[in-house]
Amino acid sequence: MDLKKVERVYSSYAGVYDHVFGPFFNESRESAVRRLNVRPGERVLEVGVGTGWALPLYPDHCQVVAIDFSEGMLEQARKRMAAHGLRNVELLRMDAGHMEFEDNSFDTVMAAYVVTAVPDHRKVVTEMIRVCKPGGRIIMLNHFSNGNKLIAAVEKVISPLCKHLGFRTDLSLKMVLEGTTLQVARKERVNPLKFWHLVECVNQKNAASSSALARSN
Repeated sequence: MDLKKVERVYSSYAGVYDHVFGPFFNESRESAVRRLNVRPGERVLEVGVGTGWALPLYPDHCQVVAIDFSEGMLEQARKRMAAHGLRNVELLRMDAGHMEFEDNSFDTVMAAYVVTAVPDHRKVVTEMIRVCKPGGRIIMLNHFSNGNKLIAAVEKVISPLCKHLGFRTDLSLKMVLEGTTLQVARKERVNPLKFWHLVECVNQKNAASSSALARSN
């Protein structure tokens, strides 16, 4: 997958996304946001906000910055913001692999259906770690490859087809977390089919590792 292709695919989905894909994705997204227990004054980054389905669920007492690379998706999110009169949300078009935020900018980073829908998941995860404060939370809602060998084999076979739709199926949580400073604090399956994993990680980096990450980018 390349970034321009991903942007074209998701922009083409934007107008029908909630109707076609909403029943499969949005229930779990809502569940993830509702379980955040965001504290007053907390600064939250939502990576890959899509049509902004979950934005009205964030409490008024926090500040939310939401990014997406698809202008089509952002246009739908802007309409949702206006419809709900959201004043604590800022929408930005941005590449999740090269974020324009300073180090340690956010208390919580939420990424729903993102790491399997980007050309380079390592860059995105590294950036999420960089912009998240030490001790902060990084939450990923995603399908991760199953440990079952038969299911994993099927996922690997269909992965090239899924890439044309804008995502991959053969990425495991171990691959995502390997070599990072993230420690899994909670992991559970969500939605009626239990197909998605909600993974909450604690960002165990320190100030030195944050500076090293910034230099490496």
